[in-house]
Order: sequence, then structure tokens, then C-alpha cells
Amino acid sequence: MLRVEELEAALPSMTPWRAAARRSVDWSALEADLGTALPSDFRSLAEAYPVLVVDDFLVVSIPRPGAEASWASGVRDESEIFQDLYEMGDTEGYVPYPEADGLVSWAESNSGDCFYWRMSSPDPDAWPVVVRGANGDWSEFPVGAVEFQAGVYRRTIDVPGMPRSFPSDGPKVLGLSDRID
Repeated sequence: MLRVEELEAALPSMTPWRAAARRSVDWSALEADLGTALPSDFRSLAEAYPVLVVDDFLVVSIPRPGAEASWASGVRDESEIFQDLYEMGDTEGYVPYPEADGLVSWAESNSGDCFYWRMSSPDPDAWPVVVRGANGDWSEFPVGAVEFQAGVYRRTIDVPGMPRSFPSDGPKVLGLSDRID
């Protein structure tokens, strides 16, 4: 799996948002709530960064320390939406979480693209990334979330249906606050 530092090299504008100290996400509580472990590259990303918005387009959903139940609830909400697509036969054979081989959401775009892991293995580090484009295209990539993002920003991974303007030549990143008011 690709390390967060390699994503930072591909997207240097994210580094101002890196936490000074490790963010203490309660993985035990979060994963118990979800009923599954999560990939280690994503866990490393979440321990270093808040929610990230890239080029005002891609939102990488990161659990906030102290709000793990809210993040898990968001995953379940996305699964309910996906369940509707599944029931309409609009999922290209993909199934919703928490089914075996189901899809778990980890990011979305402001155009309606959804980014998932396919729980294809008992080992979360082996889960591929699946993208449902806003135009109805489905694509699967045999990499984790961090490697997928690095590939998109380096332009070594092409996602069918994504806007040609994403990523921009100098992607801007906004980190959303961890404050819970």
C-alpha cells in the first residue's frame, strides 16, 4: 500500500492541513460500529488529516476524533442510497455494504461521482477502489484509496467520466476543521 507521504508528494498543497500530532480516531469504536476494519492506508490518512476538499471538487470523507459514530452513520446513509440504485438494477453487479463484497463509500465529488472500496477480501488492505461516475460509468482500480488519489493527481490513473479539468495543474486543497461545536 502507498504511504501518505507519497500522496503528499503527488499533492503537495495538502501538506499545510497535516495535523501537528497524530489525530486520535477511535478505530475500535468506529470499526465495531461499521462491523468491519478499514484499510491501513486510509487509517494513516485519517490520523494525519481532516476532511479534505480538492479543487473544490473531490471531498475525501475522513472520520473526526470524537465523531466516529457520525462518520459510520454517513457510511450507512450512503449505503442506503446505493441500495436504491441496486434495487433499480443500476449498479453493474456491485452490491451494497454490508453485504459480502459490498461497497463502502469513502469520497464523493460535487458532480455526484462516488468513490468506494469493494470489500472483496477479509483483508481490507486488498480492497480495490470502485468509482461510480455521475454519468453512470463504473470503474474499478486494483489499488487502495491513497494510491488511487496519488495516481489521479499524478495523472497515472484515468477515471472515465471525470471532468478533464480535474485535477487542475495546481490542485488546491482545503482541510475542513475537526472542531465539533
